[in-house]
Amino acid sequence: MSGGTAGAAGRILVVDDDPTVSEVVAGYLERAGFAVHHAADGPSALEAAARYRPDLVVLDLMLPGIDGLEVCRRLRAHDTGPGRLPVVMLTARGDEEDRILGLEIGADDYVTKPFSPRELVLRVRSVLRRASAVVPTGEPLLSAAGLTVDPVARRVTRDGDELALTLREFDLLAYFLRHVGQVCDRERLMRDVWGWDFGDLSTVTVHIRRLRSKIEKDPADPQLIRTVWGAGYRFDAELDAPTRTAAPAAPARTEGGRV
Repeated sequence: MSGGTAGAAGRILVVDDDPTVSEVVAGYLERAGFAVHHAADGPSALEAAARYRPDLVVLDLMLPGIDGLEVCRRLRAHDTGPGRLPVVMLTARGDEEDRILGLEIGADDYVTKPFSPRELVLRVRSVLRRASAVVPTGEPLLSAAGLTVDPVARRVTRDGDELALTLREFDLLAYFLRHVGQVCDRERLMRDVWGWDFGDLSTVTVHIRRLRSKIEKDPADPQLIRTVWGAGYRFDAELDAPTRTAAPAAPARTEGGRV
């Protein structure tokens, strides 16, 4: 396990058992201004995440000891609330089922091997930008169908109970509530929610399915996020009249990493 010098852009934990891949990834991230720490297997990745408190984890799926899917699952099991640790997975190109499963258990993005290190840096920046986005303190709460989204505190409740959403799930739900009744195709969602002009559109599909599982009474028969065949998705619920504005939230992150 090795660490880089402190960087203003944030701290990244790179988890990969291939020293060549780790060296290349670390080099590009450090040149982009990040401080980089490395772990070569599953157990040391979990230990480093607890001790090092990174701002984001780049996580390979094929790891000795504990595989990447289980590492991601354990990180998510102990990491709830608005300051959740973002995870970008590294996957083999043919492992579509693993990519989908990784997204379903809470990874925020994935990059397939072989990959462009420059693309990985762009993905990391995109995820971190979403995680640290500053919302105007006067933005009102968004409420519909028993759901309440607080854009400032990045919290979602359903009938008063807080929901555990990933970074992208939160952004996706907030986007739908800002565009109620509009049909949004996957290209638009990828551009406006993910901030990408390119990428695998199945990422959007997986996140829609995951979000439905958390907000729909019957995910198999969704009534809120409806599929408009051949066109995209539409959020079918009327917004409640705002009753108050979102109060300023305590910072979700500190200089040393996650809260």
